[in-house]
Order: sequence, then structure tokens, then C-alpha cells
Amino acid sequence: MSKQKKNTFNDFGGIMFSTDPDFVYESNEEGAQETLPNAQQDLRVMLDRKNRGGKTVTLITGFVGAETDLEKLTKILKTKCGVGGSAKDGEIILQGDFKEKAFLFLQKEGYKVKKSGG
Repeated sequence: MSKQKKNTFNDFGGIMFSTDPDFVYESNEEGAQETLPNAQQDLRVMLDRKNRGGKTVTLITGFVGAETDLEKLTKILKTKCGVGGSAKDGEIILQGDFKEKAFLFLQKEGYKVKKSGG
């Protein structure tokens, strides 16, 4: 027996209740997103301090693909830089200033990457 995922309010895009007895909610869920090849990825590497209590992080944005592939790339970058970090919504966050190191690694791996910000 498999458990069915319980829907929350946010899953319905704000719809709480319908008086229509035939109403069926249609979700806009996309299928598994296809990960682009490294050469077609357009990544931006930048430093960020906003909303982080003054701490500097290296932010890598623009990843297009499956969440699992984003997690794999994040794990490799965290290992290469020897730091902590996280990945979500197509962004990789590395704790600290590793802009140059991340840029060089991504370039070596064949990603189309640019430095962004100051």
C-alpha cells in the first residue's frame, strides 16, 4: 500500500474551496525537466551578501535541468572548494568567496560560464 501525498493549500495555487460538484483541480506540474548539456548551460557566478547577515556566499545561477543533476553539481563544487552549501531553484550557494575557484572548475568542465556582479 502506498501512501498518497497530502495536498497543502499552496499546492492548489490559492484555491481553497469550490461549490461546483464537478470541479476537478488541474495541476500545472511539469514532467521531469530535461538537463541541458554542459556546453548549453549559461551559468553566472557571483558573490552575494543580501539577506545573509553580512556573510559572503558564492552564488551560481542559471542551471537548467533536473533537481538531481543540480544536487550532483553542487556536491562536486562543495567538495572541490571544501565548503558547505546548498542547491535549490536552479541556484547553487557556496559558503564563502569561491568565485574564482568555481568559475575555473565550471569552465574546465565545459560549462558556458560568466562572472557577474562586483
